[in-house]
Amino acid sequence: MTDISLPLTFDPDSFDPEAAELLPRLASADAAVRRIALLALADLEDETVLGPIVAALRNDVSSTVRTQAAEVLGAWERADTVEALCEALADSAEDVRDAAAQSLSNLKAPESGPLLAPWTAHCDAFVRQAALRGLRELRYEGALEPALAALVASEDVVRLEAVSVLGWLKSERALGPLTAIAARDPNAAVRRAAIGALGIGVAAADETIDVLLSALRDAAWQVREEAAATLGKLRVPGARNALVSALDDDYWQVRLQAVRALGKLRDATASSAVAALLTHTISNLRKEAALALSELGDAASLPALRTAATDPDPEVRKAARIALTQIEKVQ
Repeated sequence: MTDISLPLTFDPDSFDPEAAELLPRLASADAAVRRIALLALADLEDETVLGPIVAALRNDVSSTVRTQAAEVLGAWERADTVEALCEALADSAEDVRDAAAQSLSNLKAPESGPLLAPWTAHCDAFVRQAALRGLRELRYEGALEPALAALVASEDVVRLEAVSVLGWLKSERALGPLTAIAARDPNAAVRRAAIGALGIGVAAADETIDVLLSALRDAAWQVREEAAATLGKLRVPGARNALVSALDDDYWQVRLQAVRALGKLRDATASSAVAALLTHTISNLRKEAALALSELGDAASLPALRTAATDPDPEVRKAARIALTQIEKVQ
């Protein structure tokens, strides 16, 4: 990579006087001067200066200057700037790649989707991950095929981003692939993300429900936690027994999501199991149990809730009073 000489490439007379005065500084031998000149050009908020900034990103010998260029280009969303940022994802310097990825993740215009999509097939995993991340933030419908293709990537980070894209797209075509990932992916973080994506997608099929129920027994507690939360979001009636069993999980985070899910199911037959948590040593669990009981609406839980209304934790007392009011007014 050779040093740039912007005064020879860009005619200062074609810029306004303030920008024209800054252009020669981009050819300074001092990288710090070039970096500050980029910031000054960006502060002008003038699209006519984007050419020199893009040139700095592509050609400057200093990774610090290229990083600065990648950061300031994130303020504009044009085809030429998006293309330059995509190219910078494969830069030799990690800081430049990271800055370009961050700028691309801030894209908002749907027109940027077709520019990003081809980069999901790049040979470098970081480039594919960053491109998928940008597509996720765009909610670009054309990202469905690239994301489905990325589910078979050997790199965990790529599959993780692909799952996130599919979750936000909420496509029925993604239900089967996400279910398979939730059931069999070797990486716990990817399985967890797939389970979460199933909770914000289309209505779950029987196979998906079976996978979610099985996930309550996953070796990773984070996966079990997500499975409990997703079963609650989907309000799966047949999940009652599995969720009640999850109230005895070794991790309180799983128990918390399980009790929340049971409240959403509105199955009063779970009230005794939920009420048992009102005496748990963890106050968050006691509070969530009280709130779940308000949704279950079982009068049999009133004595336990009256006791909980004197709990030493103010949040638990408040939740218990809410539950008492809710249940008593329908009796």
